[in-house]
Amino acid sequence: MATKKNNSTQVKDIAYYNRKFWKIFLYGTGGVILFFLFASWGLFGSMPSFEELENPESNLATEVISSDGETIGKFYNENRTAIKYSDLPKHLVDALVATEDERFYDHSGIDARGTLRAVTSLGTSGGASTISQQLAKLLFHGEGSRFLPFRMVQKVKEWIIATRLERQYTKQEIIAMYFNKADFVNNAVGIRSAAKVYFGKEPRDLKIEEGAVLVGMLKNPSLFNPIKEKRKELVFKRRNTVLGQMVKNGFLEEAAKESLSKKPLVLDYHPESHNEGIATYFREYLRDFMKTWAKDNPKKDGTEYDIYRDGLKIYTTIDSRMQLYAEEAVDAHLANLQKEFFKQAKTNKNAPFIKLSDAETEKLMDRARKASERWRQMSSQGKSESEILKSFSVKTDMTVFTWKGERDTIMTPNDSIRYYKHFLQTGVMAMEPRTGHVKAWVGGINYKHFQYDHVGQGARQVGSTFKPFVYAAAIEQQGYSPCDSIIDAPYTIPKGRHNVTETWTPRNSNGTYKGMVTLKYALAQSINTVSAKLIDKVGPDAVIDLVKKLGVKSNIPSQPSIALGAVEITVEDMVAAYSTFANQGVYIKPQVITRIEDKNGVILYETVPESHDVLNKDIAYAVIKLLEGVTESGSGGRLRTDGGGFGYEMMTGYPYVLRNPIAGKTGTTQNQSDGWFVGMVPNLATGVWVGNEDRSAHFKSITYGQGAVMALPIWGLFMKKCYADKELNVSKEPFERPANLSIKVDCWKPPVKDTTAVDQEEQNTDEFDF
Repeated sequence: MATKKNNSTQVKDIAYYNRKFWKIFLYGTGGVILFFLFASWGLFGSMPSFEELENPESNLATEVISSDGETIGKFYNENRTAIKYSDLPKHLVDALVATEDERFYDHSGIDARGTLRAVTSLGTSGGASTISQQLAKLLFHGEGSRFLPFRMVQKVKEWIIATRLERQYTKQEIIAMYFNKADFVNNAVGIRSAAKVYFGKEPRDLKIEEGAVLVGMLKNPSLFNPIKEKRKELVFKRRNTVLGQMVKNGFLEEAAKESLSKKPLVLDYHPESHNEGIATYFREYLRDFMKTWAKDNPKKDGTEYDIYRDGLKIYTTIDSRMQLYAEEAVDAHLANLQKEFFKQAKTNKNAPFIKLSDAETEKLMDRARKASERWRQMSSQGKSESEILKSFSVKTDMTVFTWKGERDTIMTPNDSIRYYKHFLQTGVMAMEPRTGHVKAWVGGINYKHFQYDHVGQGARQVGSTFKPFVYAAAIEQQGYSPCDSIIDAPYTIPKGRHNVTETWTPRNSNGTYKGMVTLKYALAQSINTVSAKLIDKVGPDAVIDLVKKLGVKSNIPSQPSIALGAVEITVEDMVAAYSTFANQGVYIKPQVITRIEDKNGVILYETVPESHDVLNKDIAYAVIKLLEGVTESGSGGRLRTDGGGFGYEMMTGYPYVLRNPIAGKTGTTQNQSDGWFVGMVPNLATGVWVGNEDRSAHFKSITYGQGAVMALPIWGLFMKKCYADKELNVSKEPFERPANLSIKVDCWKPPVKDTTAVDQEEQNTDEFDF
């Protein structure tokens, strides 16, 4: 009886535990199902909608693309440019799959074997996140939390999103999306940015060992950061681990792996930021343009385009090669010229300022202090003016610009202001006269440290480079030709004529006069009295009217003294105005953009050239012949020489020995504050300005302070580089001569002038204005 009772009890116990097991199993299974359902319904936090899966948040960088197809810059919150799967090399895809998700092609978003292994080993054998799960994390909920309950919820959300992604996209699309979204640190988000930043190439051009470095970074980009010297050995081992995984999964032969594993870690690091790379000043100019464009050209839904997130493509007229050559020419010349400036400043107690009183110096310094970032920040913190001023006299650690690279030093902010005001600045722009396409734009010497743009933003006095406009007005209105003669002798414009308030008698720089000379000779020698006579004949208003038609936007006073260059004009406007002469009298507005596309390649904007007739062909050609005289027998003749003399030993890139037709004009303003050269060949016009930020900082003498020494060498070095690059097809041919030319332009050529001579330019003062 006892046995039967025991058996009966055991049966009941078994039935009880069976019921309990199944109840727990069913409740557990139901709970898991409900947990997944609740997560998918968004009860544990929002989940992406179908529309979001169709168009996942992209945050794409806007690309600035040169006319020769190079990306010269980007605007971004994340430096990311999406590419297609077809742009990825096979070895890069193989490396990713082999390292991050060996069964990627066999699962539907969740790797069951990997998950079970991770659970049973409590994660000690590695994680189980598939590429799809990692993509889900990147796209929709970030890195997640370390708090276990939250992490469990997030892991479930990853699984759900991963399976949805697998249903929505092909395996190839998932790999492309993952590569496009991954962060490789150092402002490199996405594989295209990473390939450009670390190896200076497109993803399709990556070598196997280079691709392995980038795939290896995905495990922990900060830890496996290849530019950190102390991490180089770690990155090297990680790269070889990736190569080993490729062998394990049949993507790479063992022999190839052994060979590649022995190769050193070689980078070609190209940081991409708003302050680095080429065309930095141009890109900042373009950023301002795009802000206005975005307001004036909204999307269909009425919202504005965001240049930092919408992945636009801005196709520009800039040629990346010409841009590089222009920047190299600036660096080569000004790095050397700056040495002479510092040398001269050593004997000046108030350096870099010349002939400034203590009160004037303090006023200038105070203006610089109040314009500084230090003043702005301390002011926003509620600091008093006396506290802020005191801080400018306290020594502090800082990094300053030098022509040999940045330098860490200790100095007061007041001293740093003076130090930076020593530096010669520049503005360089090159443009095609017939199209208006701007090919190079250099707004200064270093955008990180000097952010004022001297091409489109800063107008400076132009000196003798203004004289061709006076000659052009005289040819048009008085019927002059370059070969007509005029007397070079003392000349006075009386008080009351042309708004002259006091009698004006300009002088030639050396105090001598040539007597009867041709207009071509007069412009080549930059004779002041001839320019004064011509503007007296046509009147200042006629010259101003012509200059306005040539696109100059500056306010020009109606005074005869403008004939000698007492006018402030930007480099951009000067180049466009001169280009009109090379374009047979037709003005074309400078153009920097050809079109703008959205991320899908839809054209949003195309530039329509703006042009109008200014002069007839004969007059424009006559001015060209006048300007050719400057490079034949005037200050521009240095371009023809084989170097030597006149301080050339301190410069680089000489001799020029340019023999082709060149039309150009040098210019230097009062006290040597501004040096100019605008030079043209038939298909390229380039203007160069050089000077200090403040006009009171300048060279002591004309020897180094004239346009022929400050600015012309940059033009010469730039053109030599352009001519050496045969693909650019920069012209060496003569300017096109109009048929049935009615103006005499073929004059007797005087002997070549001593190229050490100085331009003769003077303003309406008793001081010489070179």
